[in-house]
Amino acid sequence: MPYLDQLARLHPRLCPRQVLGVRMGQRAAELLQVAVPRRDKRLLAIVETDGCFADGVSVVTGCWFGRRTLRLEDYGRVATTVVDTVHGRGVRLHPHPRARDTALAWAPWAEDRWHAQLSGYQIMPAEQLLVAEAVRLEQPLERVLGTPGVRATCGGCGEEILNGRELTDARTVLCRACSLTPYYVNID
Repeated sequence: MPYLDQLARLHPRLCPRQVLGVRMGQRAAELLQVAVPRRDKRLLAIVETDGCFADGVSVVTGCWFGRRTLRLEDYGRVATTVVDTVHGRGVRLHPHPRARDTALAWAPWAEDRWHAQLSGYQIMPAEQLLVAEAVRLEQPLERVLGTPGVRATCGGCGEEILNGRELTDARTVLCRACSLTPYYVNID
């Protein structure tokens, strides 16, 4: 799997979650009938956890944070939704509930469960490894993608807000941190 070779250059070692990310990216492309990896912005991937799994999805799909084609909705789940932005179709994938146990049968030579998952996930049929479901995004695709080039200034902190991510109340434009609860606390 050439994608695994690319991942090995990004991480100190290959792990089962990277393989899951690769397999989910491949399965999503197959179900959406889109060639990968993409260099354009046709695909949008939303991962539900960070770390090595997300890199596996990125390597296959070509969706990266820097290209604005990868999003994180941190639900702490090894799952991804991939959307074809041209046709508006989406597919959500997650590991089959029995994937870990099934991997043992596919890699009986493995020295332990971790290595069985690492090897088994690479060779298991997609139907035994993954659950795929057709989905649509709750928000319109345009809202999720944002509007490149649109800028606003927050009336609370004065910082620039990019891509139409500002929130507006009756009196002022605010960034999410000033309008909602920020993820940080200023200690100065």
